[in-house]
Amino acid sequence: MILVFKHLFYRNYVGLSLWPFIILKTHTLKKDKELINHEKIHLRQQQELLILPFYVLYVFEWVVRSLFYLDTYKAYQNLSFEREAYRNEETSDYLKNRRPYSFMKYLFHNK
Repeated sequence: MILVFKHLFYRNYVGLSLWPFIILKTHTLKKDKELINHEKIHLRQQQELLILPFYVLYVFEWVVRSLFYLDTYKAYQNLSFEREAYRNEETSDYLKNRRPYSFMKYLFHNK
């Protein structure tokens, strides 16, 4: 289910996935197929990690990478979950062919 809530977002961020919802900054973003696919990839990641562990791992990886890069945005860009979603957001059938835990291959490889 897609919800719109513009007051939730900071800076350039326009969408996020909180199981089972995709939350967007504006109604027009509902038409952005790449963004929706990106967020659906996150929903799949959340589902396979049984939801709560996804959020714990996401924050843990972000903290570790923030300390490593000394830059919170660069840390975000290099999260395994984000790298999988960004790399595959343009592939409309990615989720049909995606193997479980595919984010793991992005865990130890830097950009």
